[in-house]
Amino acid sequence: MYFVLVSVLACLASCHCFIERDEKNENHCGLLQHWIESSLVSMEIIKKGFHREVETTVELSPDVHSGVRVLLLHRWPRGVYVDPYQLASLSDLSDWKIILDSTIDLEGPAHKTTGFVTFVYPTPDGPTPTLLKVTIPIHGRYHEPSFVAETFTSVEIEPPELLLWTEKCIPLNNVEPHEVMEAPCTHHNSSSCQWVKQQHQQKVKLYSSYSGVDYRVPLDASSQFTVIFSPYFCSA
Repeated sequence: MYFVLVSVLACLASCHCFIERDEKNENHCGLLQHWIESSLVSMEIIKKGFHREVETTVELSPDVHSGVRVLLLHRWPRGVYVDPYQLASLSDLSDWKIILDSTIDLEGPAHKTTGFVTFVYPTPDGPTPTLLKVTIPIHGRYHEPSFVAETFTSVEIEPPELLLWTEKCIPLNNVEPHEVMEAPCTHHNSSSCQWVKQQHQQKVKLYSSYSGVDYRVPLDASSQFTVIFSPYFCSA
């Protein structure tokens, strides 16, 4: 009888611990969803000429916990490229770190290359500030001449996707309408984690006549045309 009573009490204590743990996990997951819904991402293309800079600003929720990790996922079109050596040098002098999903061809024209993805970690170490800024240099690729009397082509630069992660919300459950995606946990790229991705609510295309981001790109010895970088701005 005594043994049975002890077993029942142990089982009840164990069940209570599991329930309490699930409630804490659900609470932190709810906070994570709140933080990503109340965070804002804006993007601007600055400088003039053949080489530009993409400046991304992230405004996190004021009540975000310091243990939350931030990841910016850029999906770049084939019309531009980044220089890994330049990024490595900038990363050493900055707070952010970056990894690429593929090898970058620095010389190939747009029609012979593909798009690529970069993973940017604005605060790889230390506490997470509520205001983050990352500036990434980009370079335009050569494009084929137009045979339909067009003098420019449009290269669309979309804003990065904002992803958040915290070890206190594992596994990720009930974060709709936001998505859960796998991505490297850190810039060391030694393991992957489940991140919550912010859903963009609005995208507005800024045309060249208003955005001021057009520049001329030489194609060959006999032809030139203008490449227009048209950034998409997102407000959450």
